[in-house]
Amino acid sequence: MTPAEEHNPPAVPRPLPLLARWLLLAFAALCLVLAVIGVIVPGMPTTVFVLMAAWAAARSSPRLHGWLLNHRLFGPILRNWENGRTVSRRAKWSATAAMAFCAVVIALTAHKAWLAGIGIGSMAAVLAWLWRRPEPDA
Repeated sequence: MTPAEEHNPPAVPRPLPLLARWLLLAFAALCLVLAVIGVIVPGMPTTVFVLMAAWAAARSSPRLHGWLLNHRLFGPILRNWENGRTVSRRAKWSATAAMAFCAVVIALTAHKAWLAGIGIGSMAAVLAWLWRRPEPDA
């Protein structure tokens, strides 16, 4: 260790204040509720809310974060994301199928064609981004 390192040790992140941890924990819980609703309601995302819940839990509750990482449905997706921002091919195809179904529903039920175009265009942009994500190693 050099003399400069002895006087300036590496910065260790300080724990967040209690109020910030509680707010992040409440945000994580809200995101999990929205993710569950997203499983049921067509067109509402699930994965985005699970990722946000994991982010907030990692900063507020190691117990909740561990539960999410070990969850049988959410765990593999979260571990892939945390280990290199990868998305499995199965998840990509699932998202594509769900968004295609939602695009058909939107196209058939939208009151204005331009509203349908915005929704379908947004989903197409997300799919383009998603398919460009690397896949985890086998």
